Amino acid sequence: MKEEEGSGAGAKALTIGAVVELLQPEFSDISISKIRYLEDEKLISPKRTSGGYRLFSKADVERLRTILALQRDEFLPLKVIRQELSRKGTVAVRPASGRRFKKVSLKAPAAPGTKSYTLEEAIEASGAESELVGELEEYGLINGVSSGGTRRYDQTDVEVMAAASDLAQYGVGARNLRTLKSSVDRESALLLQILSPTLKSKNPQTRKDGIAALENLATVSSYLKHLLLIKDLKNYTS
Repeated sequence: MKEEEGSGAGAKALTIGAVVELLQPEFSDISISKIRYLEDEKLISPKRTSGGYRLFSKADVERLRTILALQRDEFLPLKVIRQELSRKGTVAVRPASGRRFKKVSLKAPAAPGTKSYTLEEAIEASGAESELVGELEEYGLINGVSSGGTRRYDQTDVEVMAAASDLAQYGVGARNLRTLKSSVDRESALLLQILSPTLKSKNPQTRKDGIAALENLATVSSYLKHLLLIKDLKNYTS
């Protein structure tokens, strides 16, 4: 349901519903829940009226457009997008000529927050159907943790739900993602094997350095896979 407009809105400010309508032609999967999720993840910070309604400035909309374009065109995870936005303030959206974005930083992303979600909150934030979420957990793609009789999910789980929900629109179900999960498990084992000596070190600083190196290696590996995927798909799009 659309969020109603609040009183006192500035002439150039847009409500969340108006932003969805504005960006819908460019980003067909845009939704109120997706914008709220990006706000929860501290990627956008629209102002609020006294009644609590969100108001988006022109700068807010452009930042949102950049984030959505990076997700859609570059397949970048939110951690990398957050790092890039934090480092540069903003990044250029792909020009109409098709030139690439500026190269993203491959430094290790900031440590994820500790926020957790109940099942209902995770479904609302991700926009995923409850049946899909159940299948994702069944196939080990997300891992909820029971606490005080409540099942809770971390930020990464919610991002997986959102991505899987997007894929579901193309007929890709959770069971189809098991192959991807197997590939990730193999890659994870390889990275852990490479850095095993430092990660198992009894020296706290050495182990800390190993963890930082592991995060960096994972980011580089992820970006390389993205490049190889784009290279492979070009055979069908060029």
